[in-house]
Amino acid sequence: MNKLTIVLILIINVITFNFNYAQYTNGVVSTSDISATEIGIQILKNGGNAIDAAVAVGFALAVVYPQAGNLGGGGFMIIQFGNGNNTFIDFRETAPMSAIKNMYLDAEGEVIEDLSTLGHLSAGVPGSVAGLLYVLEKYGTMTRQEVIQPSISLAENGFKIHQRLANALNRNLSDFKKFSSTSKIFGKKFSKGYLLKQPDLALTLKLISEYGNDGFYKGVTADKIIGEMTKGNGIISYEDLLSYRPKERNTLRGTYRGYDILTLGPPSSGGICLIYLLNILENFDLSSNGYGNINNIHLMAEAMKRVYADRSEFMGDEDFANVPTDILISKKYAKERMKDYQEGTASKSRDIKPGDAYYRENNNTTHYTIADKHGNVVCVTTTINDEFGSKVIVDGAGFFLSNSMDDFSIKPGHENIFGLLGGETNAIAPGKRMLSSMTPTIVLKDNKPYIALGSPGGGKIITTVLQTIVNIIDYGYSLQKAIDLPRFHHQWYPDLIMAENDMLNKEKVKFLKKMGYDIKTVNDFGRVDAIIFYSDGTMEGHSDRRGYGISMGF
Repeated sequence: MNKLTIVLILIINVITFNFNYAQYTNGVVSTSDISATEIGIQILKNGGNAIDAAVAVGFALAVVYPQAGNLGGGGFMIIQFGNGNNTFIDFRETAPMSAIKNMYLDAEGEVIEDLSTLGHLSAGVPGSVAGLLYVLEKYGTMTRQEVIQPSISLAENGFKIHQRLANALNRNLSDFKKFSSTSKIFGKKFSKGYLLKQPDLALTLKLISEYGNDGFYKGVTADKIIGEMTKGNGIISYEDLLSYRPKERNTLRGTYRGYDILTLGPPSSGGICLIYLLNILENFDLSSNGYGNINNIHLMAEAMKRVYADRSEFMGDEDFANVPTDILISKKYAKERMKDYQEGTASKSRDIKPGDAYYRENNNTTHYTIADKHGNVVCVTTTINDEFGSKVIVDGAGFFLSNSMDDFSIKPGHENIFGLLGGETNAIAPGKRMLSSMTPTIVLKDNKPYIALGSPGGGKIITTVLQTIVNIIDYGYSLQKAIDLPRFHHQWYPDLIMAENDMLNKEKVKFLKKMGYDIKTVNDFGRVDAIIFYSDGTMEGHSDRRGYGISMGF
């Protein structure tokens, strides 16, 4: 090994240490893109708190991470404040007021291909702008201009795109060309390093910066949204835009092996499913077997089947349906659901039915995590559902609309784009929020933040977050290893274990097949951005190896 090689290795190690392994005291930002992370860090250095930084990052991702960062989608935010209080901000999209239950079915009641996933009719009423501005005004310390200006500059001056963004744009080119507004901006092949300038998006951000919600839900931008709807036979109206409101809700709480789990409730299924899964696993000793052990994989797969079966039946927008949350997250119900669990034998999904959760006892997406020196921790998961959402850019406004309407159950028993089944609880209704799997979560130890995390990944979000927590609490792994290790997933239907490359060797596959499982090797899924907090007051972040984001602190 020559001297130059040694020097290069040392430089790489130093850079990796500074970005991923160093422990900080003033703040950490972990996001899916380096420009967004740098903006969040700069906000903290300029005296802003974690909420200010989270809002700035949200707008930045709309510029540099258009496959999921957005103005035209929605999301969820969990905040743990330095004083010990917490809150959950729901800015999920809603169904337009003209939406009807069977709007994606033909005269024979069959699903019309692509109608709920591609084009104007698939779009929900955007919630991201209202949600970010709401939390900034109530809990932030900076002005709109201070937190949005960095994103305006990025959109105006441009940024050099990452190879993975170029790949994402190129693989969606045929769909982009179906819409003239999208084709104007993304109707060509891209390569790494291309300087992407977005003047229309910069103008939209300027209007939001100057006028707040009125700069998006009224006036010039609203006119452009409605003009796009008219052009493409969409149904979002001025009334939908003017009436949209984010909702501040109580957080959902659970416990796992002495740790407190702080997450969100409906309209996301993520928090309920996470606590439900942890309640099941708490009854078993995972640590003695260890990560990747066949018995642990079998146990977790069986737990996942039962939880996803109940997700299909009981979960939806609780403003429209009776969601039995208290039962689903109870320790007793978790034990009841595993009574028929058999060691060494896989159950068949066709034999697993939703449980009796109505008895009464007397969630393409991106995630980012931010912490500041004041003890504030913010977890945000935001989405336009599929990669680049509906593939429709609002002409002259520069942002993609979501295709989040596909997250409703458009027909009982019909799979959505993530292969998830749904029922009447998640049926389409005007003004209703569609069910999500987003799972931003904060784990508390002795009432103080210990882990803050979340992930994109559709239905796999829940199991991604679950396995990261288990890898830390049960297996004792570092944050970086807990996130980067291979994962597996089962969601009831299809009836198979989906395992990342290197999760299962030939011997493990053989044993699992003997138990009765079907196995499918899949590409990497989930992209966790997380922060861990230590007892000495320091903190460390890590951005998943599966993405091209980065964690930084100071």
